[in-house]
Amino acid sequence: MEFIDLKAQYRALKQEIDSNISQVLADTDFIIGKQVSEFEEKLAAYVGVNYAVGCSSGTDALQLIYMAYGIGSGDAVFCPDMTFVASVEPAFMLGAEPVFCDIDKDTYNICPDSLERQIKAVCAAGKLKPRAIVAVDFIGNPADYDKLRSLADQYGLLLIEDAAQGMGASYHGKKCGALGDIGATSFFPSKPLGCYGDGGAVFTDSQEMNELLRSLRVHGKGSSKYDNVRVGMNARLDTLQAAVMLPKLARLDDEIARRQEIAGRYDEALKDKFVIPHICEGTVSSYAQYALLAENVQRRDEIREKLQEQGIPTIVYYPNPMHRMKVFADCFMGDETFENTVDYADRTFSIPFSAYLTGEDQERIIDVLLSV
Repeated sequence: MEFIDLKAQYRALKQEIDSNISQVLADTDFIIGKQVSEFEEKLAAYVGVNYAVGCSSGTDALQLIYMAYGIGSGDAVFCPDMTFVASVEPAFMLGAEPVFCDIDKDTYNICPDSLERQIKAVCAAGKLKPRAIVAVDFIGNPADYDKLRSLADQYGLLLIEDAAQGMGASYHGKKCGALGDIGATSFFPSKPLGCYGDGGAVFTDSQEMNELLRSLRVHGKGSSKYDNVRVGMNARLDTLQAAVMLPKLARLDDEIARRQEIAGRYDEALKDKFVIPHICEGTVSSYAQYALLAENVQRRDEIREKLQEQGIPTIVYYPNPMHRMKVFADCFMGDETFENTVDYADRTFSIPFSAYLTGEDQERIIDVLLSV
């Protein structure tokens, strides 16, 4: 059984994907070809922003943002303690310091109360300058952007949306990617909108920021790639990846609707035995993963072992809170104990989920889960 059935998705879109790939091969326009521009235009319209800037990965999308805003030495970047390292790794590389915040016990997104405590703690310590909040739409579930916007405005902080797992999700009618001052996403193959390699994008409404990002992604180019006006990166989106994603983007809303149906069946069957995903009123999750909480770490591991014996794969997103990682050992922690993050990490596991999960496979997964 596939954890995320990309093979079934390919079979469903094979004719369009193969045709697009063949066209790129025939044109031999592999870097920033016409399919990249077409994809950027359609992606921006889908998300509801003026500009989408395609790039080489979700990590590079975030690095482009940090570079564009000049975030670096002495700056504090506030981030949920439960996320993938890429949310803050580029800022750390540029000299900024990540300041981790506990997560909300229901949504697993950054907790606004913990965020405000950490902002105040950084201000009181006086060694770092608060610069930005990174709001992660964790496993496809939008963060609380009303509260985060209020805190960002109150303390003069940039609000960055890390929508790496949130493509197709929405918050009060607005698509993920368009919920902060600027947004980033990833097209890693397992994401709700994934390519066949690495890829990413930055979302902005600012023409000036759009032009700066397009310069930064090609070695800081000016009028041409041989006219370098700033230090930049090699962070271009391959034409082949854009060609693969064009038919996937056209199908995304249908797949998001299908994900709601599959999640609903899981919810109904498992709600009395596990902690199921909590989706806030007015939001739509992309269900990048379907994560359950077991009673404790021992019970979680027993359940995963039993599922594996039946040929059902599981994954833990993510086993290590950020504050426990060696690389961040010397970063500012304040007085936070990260209670909710630690509890989540000890109890979470994700089960097979995609828009192409068959009813037969889903019933089998449910039966095994209930039996153990």
